[in-house]
Amino acid sequence: MERTLNDPKVTKAWTMYDWANSVFSLTIATAIFPPYFETVSKAASIAQGNFIDGNYYLNIGPLKIVNSALYTYALSIGFLIITVLSPILSGIADAKQNKLSFMKFFCYLGSLSCLLMYFFTPDHFYLGLVLFIVSLVGFGGSIVFYNAFLPEIASEDQFDQLSARGFSMGYIGSVLLLILNLVLIMNPGWVFPLASKAEALMNAGFSAEEAYQKAKDEYALLAIKLSFVSVGIWWAGFAQITFKNLKEYPKKDNSNRQNNLNKGFHELKKVFKEIKLSKSGRIGYFLIGYFFASMGIQTVMYVASLFGSLELKMGTSELILTILIIQLIAIVGAKAFALLSAKIGNIYSLMTMLFIWVGITIGAYCVQTSIQFYALAGVVGIVMGGIQSMFRSTFAKIIPEHTTEHASYFSFYDVCEKLATVLGTFVFAFINNLTGNMRSSVLVLMVFFIVGLFFVSRIRNFIGKTA
Repeated sequence: MERTLNDPKVTKAWTMYDWANSVFSLTIATAIFPPYFETVSKAASIAQGNFIDGNYYLNIGPLKIVNSALYTYALSIGFLIITVLSPILSGIADAKQNKLSFMKFFCYLGSLSCLLMYFFTPDHFYLGLVLFIVSLVGFGGSIVFYNAFLPEIASEDQFDQLSARGFSMGYIGSVLLLILNLVLIMNPGWVFPLASKAEALMNAGFSAEEAYQKAKDEYALLAIKLSFVSVGIWWAGFAQITFKNLKEYPKKDNSNRQNNLNKGFHELKKVFKEIKLSKSGRIGYFLIGYFFASMGIQTVMYVASLFGSLELKMGTSELILTILIIQLIAIVGAKAFALLSAKIGNIYSLMTMLFIWVGITIGAYCVQTSIQFYALAGVVGIVMGGIQSMFRSTFAKIIPEHTTEHASYFSFYDVCEKLATVLGTFVFAFINNLTGNMRSSVLVLMVFFIVGLFFVSRIRNFIGKTA
């Protein structure tokens, strides 16, 4: 099949996967699941007799781990698994030219896990914990191969705009589903027989007010579990548009495809050697800077709602509103920084955003009220979409033009992000478990952003205005 760059049908199909899978990162990993996890884990902790000195502990083998730290550790484990798997699988995918097959597998693995999260209750706490970890593997694994298609479907001058369009599609789709789920959670009587349930409870001896509230809480809980199901259906369903129109582009040399596992390792070794021997060192500096920046960015994304819940005592609806603020502003932010990069270049745009991230961490440490948290969320939204999009498109620009091992190169890129997520969330959880509060952990994130800024700033000496 002859490769045609910038085909509108193909590029639109590619961005649709952002629309499809971003509902996971928003609903499951960021907005609804974390406070639900907190509620379920507290009930499980009490059932285990592990409510000690105001903290909710859970048994993990011989260890007792506080519930908020356990959630963050689960993030670390999920991303650690995909960090180990993705380099091997990406090398094989480049050797066999079957990135799309791997992308489908991880997509369906993640979406199925979301469907099964319906059964996540205090009585099945550890099942839910495992499903959450597996869903992270599905999400992270599919992204590796999704990103690898970018340099195969677009010309370099379109990388920034297409990458930003993908993130924007993801933000719009995920916000749309989150709003639908939020409406159902806050107004379960619109769908469920709230009145008849309340009447049955009144007949059982509850007062009218108690019966109505109990019925509403029960159906709101059901709505939350159904939101997990909606994520699985949305993710796998809209991904079909991508899978139908995104095609593999085989190498001209299709020889020597035997022993694909060894071939995969060979491809990875070759990519690592190319990065190591790069004369300018720009790819190495980029990946190190991206690694430290991602330690901060990914941790903020996954623990923000828990921070608001535990440190500021914000309710679920307030937390979801905060996430919506971030997502909606991020749509504008991603496009704004894509335009800015056209004027000052990718590297200076990245440096600007990292500097803002340093300020965000200082603000997070000092925030005391919900209003302040909303304002901080607005600033996060400005740089959240922009920095993720800009990092992805910049990497697509600086990988060697002659290479055909795009999955292997993007595997290194993804490994940096996933390993950064593992270490960032682990350090955050460790300090949280050690100190009993999350503010101390926030200061560590500031250090990550400063180190990332240092390495990214060194790249500007090697590349021109475009990148």
